[in-house]
Amino acid sequence: MKPGYYIVEGSALPEIFIKVVEAKQYLSSGKVRTVKEAVNKVGISRSAFYKYKDLISPFYEMASGKILTFYMVLEDEPGILSGVLRMFAKSGANILTINQSIPVNGQAPVTITADTASLTVSLQSFVRRALELNGVIKFEALAGK
Repeated sequence: MKPGYYIVEGSALPEIFIKVVEAKQYLSSGKVRTVKEAVNKVGISRSAFYKYKDLISPFYEMASGKILTFYMVLEDEPGILSGVLRMFAKSGANILTINQSIPVNGQAPVTITADTASLTVSLQSFVRRALELNGVIKFEALAGK
């Protein structure tokens, strides 16, 4: 079988993969200084960490710095989309395309494709901020290249 990339819900992954990601996050955040400290904190062996560390990363980490498509559902009210667009601009994302469908039942589906190479925040933080905006019902990163 050829190697490939898959998006899988975290709960479907073996526990070792989740722990490897946790150990990587401890290291990158500076909460620990060595691999030994990180693996002890999450309860895995160093050999397991080294076996999988280059094979698994959170989606948000792998997608940053790329062209991404975002799907959102917005309330059909004046100014909601412009608030989302302001957030893209303030965060350093360069919008390439916008597609809004006709609103149904007071909700408008929108897709925005943007270059995220210049984001000033993590992609995870970017999505979280979007979900906190007034009128944003749903917001998620779909695909990138």
